[in-house]
Amino acid sequence: MGLDPGRIARDRGVDLREWPPRYDAAYRPGAEEQFWLPEVERADPEERDQLILAKLRGQVRWAWDRSPFYRRKWQEAGVSPDTLRTLRDLSRFPVVQKSELRSEQAAHPPFGDYLCVDRSEVARIHGTSGTTGRPTVFGIARADWARIAEAHARILWAAGIRPRDTVMICSFFSLYMGSWGALIGVERLGATAFPFGAGVQGQTLMGVQWAREMKPTAFYGTPSYALHFAETARREGIDPRNLGIRTLVFSGEPGAGIPATKKLIEETYGGACIDMGSTAEMSPWMTDGECAARAGMHLWQDLVYTEVCDPKSFQPVPYGAEGTPVYTHLERTSQPMIRFVAGDLTRWTGAPCACGRTYPRLPQGIYGRIDDMFIVRGENIYPSAIEDVLRASPGFGGEFRVIISRRESMDELLVRVELAPGQDPASLEPQLRERLQARLGVRPRLDLVPQGTLPRTEFKAKRVIDDRDLYRKGLQGS
Repeated sequence: MGLDPGRIARDRGVDLREWPPRYDAAYRPGAEEQFWLPEVERADPEERDQLILAKLRGQVRWAWDRSPFYRRKWQEAGVSPDTLRTLRDLSRFPVVQKSELRSEQAAHPPFGDYLCVDRSEVARIHGTSGTTGRPTVFGIARADWARIAEAHARILWAAGIRPRDTVMICSFFSLYMGSWGALIGVERLGATAFPFGAGVQGQTLMGVQWAREMKPTAFYGTPSYALHFAETARREGIDPRNLGIRTLVFSGEPGAGIPATKKLIEETYGGACIDMGSTAEMSPWMTDGECAARAGMHLWQDLVYTEVCDPKSFQPVPYGAEGTPVYTHLERTSQPMIRFVAGDLTRWTGAPCACGRTYPRLPQGIYGRIDDMFIVRGENIYPSAIEDVLRASPGFGGEFRVIISRRESMDELLVRVELAPGQDPASLEPQLRERLQARLGVRPRLDLVPQGTLPRTEFKAKRVIDDRDLYRKGLQGS
């Protein structure tokens, strides 16, 4: 099947000969079709790369002409749109860090001087909460929002969502982009949106009751919230499998890519656990998205071009190597990100997927963040590794916390673990400690507590507490 832009425009209502592409909002595949845009999704990668390069040139030229931020940055690095002759040339362009965006917005409020449209064209304002510093503001043009809907619909289609589905969206409807992205994608592909939300006291119990009545066939939220939702259902005497949810789509946490967590969610609900992700700056956030084959997230390269790069040099690494995703918009007019560093960790492959799509994949998903990794006695440890061990262990009660401290100049790793009812701590503790030590390379201390002791979350779980600074400050003050 050739990648003929004229034929695609005629048959699919997508004109890829223009930049940005023009989409027919009335187009939708037949419900039994596997692909939303098969000519692109199944294309020979080298042939698709020519389409990507054309879109990339349009995007870079747009940013150069309209953004003082990019023009300054690229001139200092000695690059320009004329530098971009092949996809490999993109690696010569400097990366963009989150700290730069905050600085630019502080200097040129509110959107920074990388807003490439007139302020009057901004249709939506979203952003980060700013809990760890100055919030980042996202200004999204109306035309961009429509293209985001197209991208989300296409990727949700690959996950198995169809117009006959009812999708229960259980995450915050606020500045957070994930909920809104899921909503517009569901609406664009023609499914029934059930935007229930999350975060209000008592809402989870109410959500279980609504789910029992409405029988949604799909669910969107974070993995930790889905498990909390299931616990709440069981307390009400409701088996989560009887809710009728056959597809569960997740973002916001690495849990859906952790094998033991994925297996637990699928066993809990009797449905497929689909891992999605990216970062809010790169909306559409589902630029990393699993298909129904569930063999790791595809990188939808013709929507947002992704390089997996060395975390220090930001040069692309070969397939099979670990690195950090560096993302580049290909269809964004309002606040385009060109080589944005997300700070995540992953490993990519070019091996074929059973679904027939020819995109690169992240077979282990996004399994950590550079800033989430902590070092204990010389070992690099990721919270996702601890979660994988615990959720695969019989007797685990559903929640845990990691406390890192320092005693007599030595790091101590304490893992507080809930146990399921009826479990004997004395017999389980040696098994858990041995499994964790084998995986982490560090012997942890364990604190086994009854199920329900640790708080649940309605958003992203925060499970790591690093108290080593208290020790350092104590030494400085003594």
